[in-house]
Amino acid sequence: MYNIDDINTSNKIFYYLIQSGELSEEKEKDLFRMYSESEQVMNLVKIQGENSGCRVEKYSGVIYLIPSEENDFLGYSKGALKKELCKSNCNDKDYYLSQFVILTMLVEFYGSQGRTSKSRDFLKGGELLNIISNRLKESVEKENLEEEQIKTGIAYTNILERFEALKSSDKQTTSRTTKEGFIYTILNFLENQGLINYVQADDMIITTSKLDNFMDWNILNKNNYQRVVKAFGGEINE
Repeated sequence: MYNIDDINTSNKIFYYLIQSGELSEEKEKDLFRMYSESEQVMNLVKIQGENSGCRVEKYSGVIYLIPSEENDFLGYSKGALKKELCKSNCNDKDYYLSQFVILTMLVEFYGSQGRTSKSRDFLKGGELLNIISNRLKESVEKENLEEEQIKTGIAYTNILERFEALKSSDKQTTSRTTKEGFIYTILNFLENQGLINYVQADDMIITTSKLDNFMDWNILNKNNYQRVVKAFGGEINE
């Protein structure tokens, strides 16, 4: 049985997580302590998360509220993401290209098999653009392309077609009709989510501790890591 104080405390913590998405000791010392030191409070918060289509997890001293893939209320639906990441009249090819861009960036940052999965400290936006172009071209040139697309679930030909339809620019631009602007929109979205810092003056992408924690403790479990590596034609080293 849970007492009324534990219930009230768990409600305060869960409400804070809904508002902020995360709870750190630095910002809310009392709530953080009550969650960390009371198993009853922790269980109640986790139960509220499950009932709301979320998971509540603590990584590296920060408590996170993580919506499930099907949670369109606290997370993003495919339609909502389309509006955020692509131009107003975008289609599925635009959406899948945006997902390929994000996956490519994650693979570039998190390829290490050491104590942490992070393998580099920064990535230039222009470099990311070149990597995307090269990976798409290499993928469509494979002899077993059709079999590869079925196995990975990635329609490389459609994504490359959409990527090549975007214009190229010699300067930084936010226009979503250009390759540079398309990438910028995605980076801006990720920055607003607290996952990266994008220094536009230096064209430099830097990941945040929030993304580092998600990749190490949540996203890059063994099954997910294997799926990502295979999708990009890599080899898995046990």
